[in-house]
Formats: sequence, C-alpha cells, structure tokens
Amino acid sequence: MKNDKPILVTGATGYVGGRLIPALLNAGYRVRAMGRSLEKLACRPWGRHPKIELVKGDVLDRESLEAALSGCGVAYYLVHSMIAQKHKFVEADRKAAENMVSAAESVGIDRIIYLGGLSEKKDGRLSKHLRSRIEVADVLQSGRVPVTDLRAPMILGSGSASFEILRYLVERLPVMVTPRWVKSLNQPIAIRNVIKYLVGCLEHDETIGQIYDIGGPDVVSYRDLLDIYAQEAKLPRRWIIPVPVLTPTLSAYWIHLICPAPHSIALPLTEGLSSNAVCSDKRIQSIIPQKLLSPREAIRIALDRIIQEQVDTCWADAGKIIAPEWAHCGDADWAGGTILQCGYRVRINATPDEIWMPISRIGGQTGYYYADCLWWLRGLMDRLVGGVGLRRGRRHATELRIGDALDFWRVLDVTPGERLLLLAEMKVPGEALLEFKIYPKGNQHTDLEMLARFSPKGLFGLLYWYSLYPFHETIFFGMLKKIAEATGKPIVTDPKRFTPRLHGSCVLPSE
Repeated sequence: MKNDKPILVTGATGYVGGRLIPALLNAGYRVRAMGRSLEKLACRPWGRHPKIELVKGDVLDRESLEAALSGCGVAYYLVHSMIAQKHKFVEADRKAAENMVSAAESVGIDRIIYLGGLSEKKDGRLSKHLRSRIEVADVLQSGRVPVTDLRAPMILGSGSASFEILRYLVERLPVMVTPRWVKSLNQPIAIRNVIKYLVGCLEHDETIGQIYDIGGPDVVSYRDLLDIYAQEAKLPRRWIIPVPVLTPTLSAYWIHLICPAPHSIALPLTEGLSSNAVCSDKRIQSIIPQKLLSPREAIRIALDRIIQEQVDTCWADAGKIIAPEWAHCGDADWAGGTILQCGYRVRINATPDEIWMPISRIGGQTGYYYADCLWWLRGLMDRLVGGVGLRRGRRHATELRIGDALDFWRVLDVTPGERLLLLAEMKVPGEALLEFKIYPKGNQHTDLEMLARFSPKGLFGLLYWYSLYPFHETIFFGMLKKIAEATGKPIVTDPKRFTPRLHGSCVLPSE
C-alpha cells in the first residue's frame, strides 16, 4: 500500500522530471511538482491531474525549497544547473545540494532519490560536469536523510541533449574528423529504463541509502553509436577519422555550429565523453527487473517519436524563463527606457481557431511563412557569434507550451486562439519580443495582429533596430499576409501598419 504523503519532484520541467511525473501519477502516487514558474508547470499535460500539486520553488532558495518539501515523504533530486548557470554550474550545484540537505533535514522527509552521473572519482580525466555530479552526490549523502544514488551513463531518448548531438552529427556530416574520445566506452541507457528505475526505487526499501550503477545491456564506443544511428536513420555509413589534436573545447565549438546545443552545454558533454562510463555494479537489475533496451532499440524508438512528433520533453525546454520587466503590465509609464515597436494588422473572414492553426505551427519545419532564407541567415549569424540559432527547432509541430524553445525564441505566454508571446534568445543588443494576438470583430471577421517590440541596450541597440527597420517592415508585412493566406479563408483587408497604445509597459490594441 502506497504512502499517502506526496512525492516532491524537483526539476519538474526538465528532461527527466517531465517524464518521471506522469509515470508516478500513472502508478497512483501523489506528486508535488516544483519549478520556478507555476505557469510553465501548469501548461504541462499533467498540470491538471487530480493527484498533482504545483509549487513554486528554487533549489538555490532554501526557504522555498523547505516549503516545497514540507509534508512530503520522498524527494527526487533531478536538478542540474548546466543550462541555467552555464559556466557557474559547479558552484550553483554545490549550493543547491547543500540547500537540499538542510531543508530535507529540517522538515524530516524519509529519503532522497538522486539521478547522478556514472563515473569514477579516481579517473584523472573527469570533466567538470562529471566531477560536479559526484560532488552533488557526496553533499547529499553527507546529511542525515538517506539518499539513493542512481548513477547513469549517457541517456538515449528523443529530446535528450546527448541524443540530439548524436542525431545532428550523423545527419549533417557524412565525413567526421573526431577526437580520440570516439573510442571511449559507454553503456547507454534508454530514458524509459531510467524512469522505471526511478519509480521502482519507491517500491523497494532495500534501495534506501544505496548507490547503484544503471545502464543498458551493451557496452559500446561513441563511434559505434554514430554507426548505429546512421543504420537506423537509413543513412550511408559515415566516414569517421579520429585525430589526437582535436580537444574537447574545439569539439564543443564545432558541435555548436552543427547541432542545436550551445557551446556552454556541448563543452561539458564532450569533456565527459573522454572518460569511460561502464557499469561495475549490476545489483539494481535483480532488485528492479525490466527489459533493458539496447542502444539500437533506444535510437529506433527515439527516431520514431521524432517522426511522429511525439517528443514529450526536450533538453532545450529546461531552465528558468526570464521575461523582461517591460513585457508585463504596470501601473506607471515604463521608466526603464524606450520601447521600439513595429506592428501589422490583417482582417480575415475566419474564426480565431482557424487563424490559430498556422500560428501554432510557426518555426521549426514549417518556417516563418515568408523570406525563410533571411530567417535562416539570421540563425546562421547567431550561431557564428555563439547564439542558439534556429537549429533548436520545436518540441512538437503544432503544440506550444510556456517555456518551450522555438528556434531562437522562448515561449513566454500562449493562449490558443488568442495569443502567442515569444522572447528572443538570439544574440541582440537589447531585449526583443514578438507577439501574435487575435481579436474577434463580429460578422465572422477576426483581426490578427503581429507586434515586434525591442528594448535597445545603448547606442548599438538603437543602430541595430533602425538599420534592420526596412527589413522588418517588408518581412512582417509578407509574413502576416502569408499566415492569413495559410488559413484558407478570405482576407478582408491586407496587412496594415498600426501603432499600439501603451499603458505602463503593457501594449494595448489601438482602436
């Protein structure tokens, strides 16, 4: 019989947490999902489940963490700051783990379950990423609350950072000059096997306070994985040429140009590949028996999920949403600086839902409806200067959720049939928003507005906006007209410029 106390899942909107929560709910557990944005939590498919409780909290804020832990029996610690803190992730992870220990002892929970990394302390080649994972485990285990540490190697699944790097390297490069780490050995595990181990620990008290290696059935090299992916994707065999002079840093920059993962993520991942990650302890297999998927099976399933556009969680969707202050309504006029704007409006003989369909598909494989070559060029320029570029794509072809990555945008707000608000995460000298709003006007007429807003940073920000202004006018006009045409409904009036009224920092439609 299950304990009635809720189970806290930290990192609830992360890659693993977002998949663990539905598995716990399906198993009948009460779950308390913790994240830094309640809006982001609420728009997840499980956000309205009768056994879910959403709480706002941050592992770097001890008080909020203690409040989230209060009344819980078990806590899953699935937090890693590599995306949110980038170069400062080691210090952030240490502080977060210390907060977890202190808060867990204060409220008196029964146990912590931690998903760590598979590596050995004595390995002198360990990356900062893997050393940090070991340090987090040590910090958690230093407290009085017992910890179950599941040490995982590379995780294969649609949307995982490791899988996305593997995917883009093989699909884009028929010939690869690679570092020596392609010969390092790994024991990849499928994400579904990871989730079953995490849930299974709740059913087996003997796992309390223990450390287990979790891995798949096969030990392979990264070169083997490149070959397996090519075979499963029905691509010709890739030519792989290992060279000794290609360092992890150079590899990370190259991966940044080819793959959606930015350099700050690619570097710790590639550094980690220089060390072997092979299970030396198989006790967990007899305690929580399951069919372990081979790397080939895991890659095949991941590819099927991508083709079917059913990627549940993605590495790029993790992290804190940082919305500009001026993106929210206020009581007084915006005092932080000038907000530059460019807006167009079109009237269509269609319902809001009919207009929403092409808007919901924007970006990714669909593109931007007009001048896609210019959007591609902007994405390439962004990659070259260290930005995220367009290659992040979308998690799903038609479904948008708050916090989703959408090419070089981040979804700040989405209300189907009414509004889509995107924050630019490309490299720009300021802060930029792109907003679509739908207004029913009666007689089956509906207005669709597209508004770009920009808060420039210094003189260069002003020069950036005004130098691109002619392109903005052409692109936004053409883009809005093509979206209107994509509805398949008659256009009542062609796109026209409009000037929105400002109330505080909130943009209101002009009459």
